[in-house]
Amino acid sequence: MKNVCVFLLLVLFSCGKKESVSLPQSNITSVKDVQDYSPVYLFFKTNGKDTLVEVNRKNAISSTNWIFHIDKRLPLRLVIPEIIKLQAKKEGSAHKSETSENYFSYSDSIRKNLAFLPFTKVNYQLTSPKGGELVFISKNGFSLETLKKTKANTSLKFDKNLSFEKYLQYKIVIQKLNLSNVSKEEFVY
Repeated sequence: MKNVCVFLLLVLFSCGKKESVSLPQSNITSVKDVQDYSPVYLFFKTNGKDTLVEVNRKNAISSTNWIFHIDKRLPLRLVIPEIIKLQAKKEGSAHKSETSENYFSYSDSIRKNLAFLPFTKVNYQLTSPKGGELVFISKNGFSLETLKKTKANTSLKFDKNLSFEKYLQYKIVIQKLNLSNVSKEEFVY
């Protein structure tokens, strides 16, 4: 009987709350492999009708590359403020490596593996831009032709209610165009 009680206690304590992230998907691979990394997780949670984000960065070491595993269902209005905080925390660390990068992870639907999109140099803003050319990206998409035709430095403005999956898919397409006129400053409002 004593062994049964010990076994039950072990089972109870080992059955922790399992959390998972539903990653975005794309049929394009940006980066195939990242070495020396720490994971950062942004989980999708609900409380009644409210959508919440839960951040787990317990294993994030500032001297390594950070891979952000973000649930595809989360809206940008919840994701971007957390990314801004985490980028600032990493930048402010005394142990930060100058060569470390930040990546979003996603599922490559063609190759059936994990792929990564770098975003280290992106400067997120939660306000409206003050002039300059602007391409608005909403749930309905955006015009690639408009983006290709702009000559000046162009900023991207994302709808704050856009899902992270749509955001990442649009960013992958834009990166593949390799346009030199797209600003590293992105606006989400």
